[in-house]
Amino acid sequence: MGALKGDFKALTLTATIAITLPCMSPPIRLLLATLLILGFSNCGSPANQTVVVEFWAMGQEGEQVKALLPEFERRHPGLRVRVQQIPWSAAHEKLLTAYAGNAMPDLFQLGNTWIPEFVALRAVEPLDARLQAWPADALADYFPGILATNRLDGRTYALPWYVDTRLFFYRTDLLAAAGFAELPTTWEEWVRAMSQLKARAGPERHAILLPINEWQLPVILALQRGATLLRDHDQYGNFQEPRFREAFDFYLSLFERKLAPSVGNHQVANLYQEFANGAFAVYVSGPWNIGEFGRRLPMATQPHWNTAPLPGFDAEPGRSLAGGASLALSRTSPRREAAWKLLEFLAEPEQQARFYQLTGDLPARQSAWADPALAGNRYAEAFRRQLQQVRATPAIPEWERIANQLAYHAERAIRRQVSADEALAALDRDVDRILEKRRWLLSQGLRP
Repeated sequence: MGALKGDFKALTLTATIAITLPCMSPPIRLLLATLLILGFSNCGSPANQTVVVEFWAMGQEGEQVKALLPEFERRHPGLRVRVQQIPWSAAHEKLLTAYAGNAMPDLFQLGNTWIPEFVALRAVEPLDARLQAWPADALADYFPGILATNRLDGRTYALPWYVDTRLFFYRTDLLAAAGFAELPTTWEEWVRAMSQLKARAGPERHAILLPINEWQLPVILALQRGATLLRDHDQYGNFQEPRFREAFDFYLSLFERKLAPSVGNHQVANLYQEFANGAFAVYVSGPWNIGEFGRRLPMATQPHWNTAPLPGFDAEPGRSLAGGASLALSRTSPRREAAWKLLEFLAEPEQQARFYQLTGDLPARQSAWADPALAGNRYAEAFRRQLQQVRATPAIPEWERIANQLAYHAERAIRRQVSADEALAALDRDVDRILEKRRWLLSQGLRP
């Protein structure tokens, strides 16, 4: 439309010249008209148009990232960014709808566990060719376990934007009162400490809060024991094998010994008030709660809480889950080069440090942790150490459905509606059904 407008104006002026300047010779009038047409057409040509990058970001990130964009647009005068903020609750469905309608954004945010699904749809552009231009040590600056979630079959499909994992939030004063001056580092020591906490707290209080509608801790414990979760190239569930069963039994024992209450998230009226009141002394959560604890706990409780990496079995460091969100390019975008410039900008350690100050999201680049705002945060230090010991869940599109089934069957076992054996057998059957299409595709020599 810009070029057509320019042509229309040029033709109008040409006609005006022809009418108002009859004294000009025909060759001069023709030359002047040609120059005017070329000049106006050039003003509307793609070379002089602003390229607008469509960027979809989720939750508060979609709002806060806008503060970084003026610097990006200053560096790239011909580029502009249009951010669409999407609630996390609607993000997965909206991305799938956009893919089906051939309306994907140029750059978009993905939860790490969503990456295999969008790779399977061929919605994501591989980044390896572009990453070859990066300095040799740039990728080594990412936390290895987090970067691994962005790679499938040896190819890199996204880059971590921010990271998270799960670890302990705990009451330092209650732990000391229970006789533990030093932080336990193994599950055996923590169980002993939590038994003391429970004995001191009484029947109405507990040592640890583990919402029974969450799948993360059973999986973390299983990964710590070396369980594979799935078998035969991720074609079948593997939840009855001895290592998963051992981890599952340990998880159930925390409820059987009354160390944790059998409640879900929706049954905890006020998490922060209950933590402050001593209803529980330990909570497994992620980095978003650093800020929430700082804002919501009463002043009297603020000096008496801290974070700690998860314990491990025996002397091994405790592993946790590799979480967070990544940035990916749409494979069908005509503006991939412009979108890549934006992705590179957001991946800079300086921008990741600024983003942490805006959102509290932990940077994926390790060098960004040297920023004073983060280096001086004692609660974040435990996350930095934990992020060196993280593992990814199986990199398959079906994982979200499998995780939901795991939480369902674990809750039934906690409530003693079924035995542990019955829960795991049912879980394997349900997972095998979920993976039926995957098995068929593999049998046909096709990529799931």
